[in-house]
Amino acid sequence: MNTSRGGKQDAVEVGVLEVSPAMSGLTPPEWPGAMWTGSIDVASIFEYSWFKLQGSKGYRRAKLLVREGSSVRGFVEVDSPEGMIECTALRTKVALLPKAPTVPAGTKSTPPITVVVCTRDRAAHLRGSLSAILRLDYPNFNVVVVDNASRTSATQDLVREEFSDPRLKLVLEPVPGLAQARNTGLLEARGDIVAFTDDDTAVDRDWLREIAAGFERDPGTACVSGLVPSGELRSRYQAYFDGRVSWSENVEPKIFSLAEPPADLPMFPFTSGAFSTGANFALKRKTALSIGGFDTAFGAGTRTGGAEDIDMFTRVILEGHSIVIQPSAIVWHRHRDEFPELRSQACAYGKALGAWITKVLTNPQTARMALARSPHAVRRLLSLGRPHRQFGQEPADQWDREMARLGRLELISVLRGPINYFIQRLSGKGVIR
Repeated sequence: MNTSRGGKQDAVEVGVLEVSPAMSGLTPPEWPGAMWTGSIDVASIFEYSWFKLQGSKGYRRAKLLVREGSSVRGFVEVDSPEGMIECTALRTKVALLPKAPTVPAGTKSTPPITVVVCTRDRAAHLRGSLSAILRLDYPNFNVVVVDNASRTSATQDLVREEFSDPRLKLVLEPVPGLAQARNTGLLEARGDIVAFTDDDTAVDRDWLREIAAGFERDPGTACVSGLVPSGELRSRYQAYFDGRVSWSENVEPKIFSLAEPPADLPMFPFTSGAFSTGANFALKRKTALSIGGFDTAFGAGTRTGGAEDIDMFTRVILEGHSIVIQPSAIVWHRHRDEFPELRSQACAYGKALGAWITKVLTNPQTARMALARSPHAVRRLLSLGRPHRQFGQEPADQWDREMARLGRLELISVLRGPINYFIQRLSGKGVIR
């Protein structure tokens, strides 16, 4: 049997491999374009003749994250009638993906890591997130759950009744705001590295091993972020969001620093999305505290609605540190699946972006850097209102026009960001020292 992971391989017909979904679905899909999501390893498509997708009722197609050992090759979309994928066709699609990137081997060290999960009134989501975290294949970690100004005791009840693991600690943070909650987690952390994820995610089993490997890639690394693929494409709204965000399919390893600015990012370091997102990143604790922690003028739960992650990433770069993009550090994310939630998210993203731009432009040092790059930023903002087509649809239909209106709503919300930022800042909130 040939199971090598490089070069040509001979297919070996040995039966059916059952493949688990990235995340457990809450309800079966009703949208005919829904896609089952999960991951496979290159070796397995040459070892088996069929894949059987668990939990595939209602799905006709699948979107698979293709891995080669600890590396990420990319994504493929295939038909999956009756929840079955024939591997011959799959091999053809995988062969068209870029080769696995060459990343220097690390020392495989396992430094102590604290995982911080901030949550507010979403116990049902948190249950799945914590279950995946506690199954991590890593020998040296603890977990801090920050219950941020919840209106009920559901989060506390869940943690105390269902998660008695000694590695887990529950902390209450009464002041609302995701940056505030993340600072609480940062202060409570015991590990030299603090890894952050959200309550609507499922971390990959090797997540922390890959985070640790990312910190070994560059001596100046203060932050490592990973891939955040869609854990569920059950509704058209989730598919829309999946197509809008760059961090959902960013499979190329990178190192960002001011010493070597990337030629393909003219707005660098003021580049939202290029550094991944707050659902999957880790910081050196001492470095994060030395630069003031998270700016509490930002974050979900505040008037600005978000951007505490973008702000932190940018400040890490401006302070002379590196950010490593480690796609093999994978966290699956459950996107909003209904229009009201997507609309609220668009408003929050717009306000957050406008608030963050305001902070950048009111600081003379960052303002000079940003204004030199402003033409590119203007073009990107205007693109929010353009129709977004899904799965190659031509021409734009009613759905595309509706999503374009959603984009314009996000653009209008950007204009609300500055006043929200100043009100939040005047309330006395800021970075910790």
